[in-house]
Amino acid sequence: MKYLFICCIILISSYLYGQTSPTELDKSPMDMSYFPINYPIQRIQGKVGSTPVARVTYSRPQKKGRTIFGGEVVKYNEVWRLGANESTEIEFYQNVKIGGKKISKGRYTLYCIPSEKQWTIILNKDLNAWGAFNYDVKKDVLRTDISIQAQTDVVEVFTMYFDAIPNGANLIMLWDNIKVVLPINV
Repeated sequence: MKYLFICCIILISSYLYGQTSPTELDKSPMDMSYFPINYPIQRIQGKVGSTPVARVTYSRPQKKGRTIFGGEVVKYNEVWRLGANESTEIEFYQNVKIGGKKISKGRYTLYCIPSEKQWTIILNKDLNAWGAFNYDVKKDVLRTDISIQAQTDVVEVFTMYFDAIPNGANLIMLWDNIKVVLPINV
């Protein structure tokens, strides 16, 4: 009986004190974008039968009145994780071409080196990274330069999405008054 009582106390204590409390709402929530666009919904509706071409997973920081590029948030000519928190990851479910180079299907970390006129987009083999603190250039799979497009509208929250084009998709990246387009061919 004494043994049963002790077991009950331990179980009750572990239940009461073992529960974790929910985390606070992240200031830069994680988001995911697919190509084809809305792939999970299309799959549920039976409109697609194959795997998607690509998926990007990233966190969405907010402008909040700050100077973003070349200022206090994203430094020019330094590696940036393309978002906040964990490094942005892109997964290709089939072989693709970016900047004329064949990229094997798989998952990659997506970085960028922004400057005033262009961004150097980087695919890297090091996964599950936080920020760009441990970025290793030796693990780069691709580097390609793309021009930035200044916009009149200001985008408050960093946004990435795919836009269908013939033979592939453009990965659109928007934040502040900057738009960058990365063509991905299938």
